[in-house]
Amino acid sequence: MTNKNLDAQIIIIGGGLAGLTSAIHLSKLGFSVIVVEKNSYPKHKVCGEYISNEVLPYFSWLNLDIESLKPTHITDFHFSSESGKMIKTKLPLGGFGISRYTLDFELYKKALSQNCKILQEQANEVHFKDEIFEVQLSNGKLLKSKIVLGSFGKRSNLDVELKRNFITKKSPWLGVKAHYKGNFADDLVGLHNFQGGYCGVSKVENDRINICYLTDYKSFKKYKNIDEFQQKLLSKNPYLKEILENSEIIFERPLTISQICFDEKENVENHILMIGDTAGLIHPLCGNGMAMAIHSAKLASEEVAKLLINEITRTEMEKNYAKNWDKNFKSRLQFGRILGKTFENATLSEILTKSITYLPFLLPFIIKKTHGKEIL
Repeated sequence: MTNKNLDAQIIIIGGGLAGLTSAIHLSKLGFSVIVVEKNSYPKHKVCGEYISNEVLPYFSWLNLDIESLKPTHITDFHFSSESGKMIKTKLPLGGFGISRYTLDFELYKKALSQNCKILQEQANEVHFKDEIFEVQLSNGKLLKSKIVLGSFGKRSNLDVELKRNFITKKSPWLGVKAHYKGNFADDLVGLHNFQGGYCGVSKVENDRINICYLTDYKSFKKYKNIDEFQQKLLSKNPYLKEILENSEIIFERPLTISQICFDEKENVENHILMIGDTAGLIHPLCGNGMAMAIHSAKLASEEVAKLLINEITRTEMEKNYAKNWDKNFKSRLQFGRILGKTFENATLSEILTKSITYLPFLLPFIIKKTHGKEIL
C-alpha cells in the first residue's frame, strides 16, 4: 500500500503531553500525522505540573518557547514526613511549573501550525495487518497508517481491547488535584507524606498553587468527602496543614482520577509504540513524570523517522525503542516503586526521613536516581 492509500503516515492515539510532543516532532520532519484525542483543548488534568529543565534543549529543537507561557522557575526541593520532619535541598538542574491546561494547549496549537490533523474522536479498535494499521473510530470512520503511537493515558478502552496484562487488575490509587491561591514560594516544589499517600505542591503560571496528591482508596473511603479527608488526614502533616489552611481553592471542585496503575507495562504491543502514561512512565516518585513522557515521545519519534525513510525495518524500530526506553527509564521506575512502597508505610517513611536528616548526602543521591540528564 502506498502513502496515497493512507490517511496519514502516523496516527497518534491520545493527544496528551507525549502524544502532542511526538506529533510536533514528526510533523517538523515533514511526515503526515493524525492525532486522535477524545477531549477538547484546553483542559485541566490531574498532574503534578512540575517539569525538570532536562527537557529545555529538546523543546528548543522543537521551536517551543516555554518562557512565553510565563512558567515559574523552580530551584528548591522540600520533603516532609507525616510527623513534620523536613529535609531541604537544591535541584541539580532545576525545573519549571506550568499547568497542563496551558502547556497542552500550546502543544496543540503548535501541532496544528505544522499541519497535523487533530480529530476529536475516540479510537475503539486498532488492527495491524500486512504492515498497515487500521484504527476504528467511535464515529464509524476507519483510518489507515503505517505507524501507530499509543498515548492514550493510564487506563483506556484500548487497553482492554488490546488485552494488556495490567488492565484486569484493580489499582488502589486515587489522584486528586486543584489549583489554589495563597502564599507559596515560586521557586519551590514540595513533596509531603501523609498516611496512605503523598502530596506535591508547587506554583504554576498566573501565581497559582498546584496541589496534587495520591492516596490509596482504603485511606480515602473512611471520610465523607475530599474536604474532610484533607482536613482530617492530610493536615496531620503540619506542613500540609499550614498550606491548606492558608490557601483558597480556585477550581469549582478538585479533579479526581481513580484506578491509577503504576504496574510495569509493555512499551511495544501489537507493533504499537507506547509512550508516556501508556508505557507506564508516570510513577509519582520518579521525580519527573512529565519530563519522562516528553523524553519517551522523542525516543519513539526518532525510531519512527528512521523507519519511514527506510533506514531500519519495523522489527529494528521496535527493538531500538524498547532498548532505549529501558536505558533511560527502567532503573528510574524501579527506584520510584521502591520509594513508593517506603512512603506508603508511615514507619518506614519516618526511618528514611530520619536517615536523610543524619546523612544529608542521601537526598541528592535519591534525586539523581529519579531524575534524568538533559534531553539533547
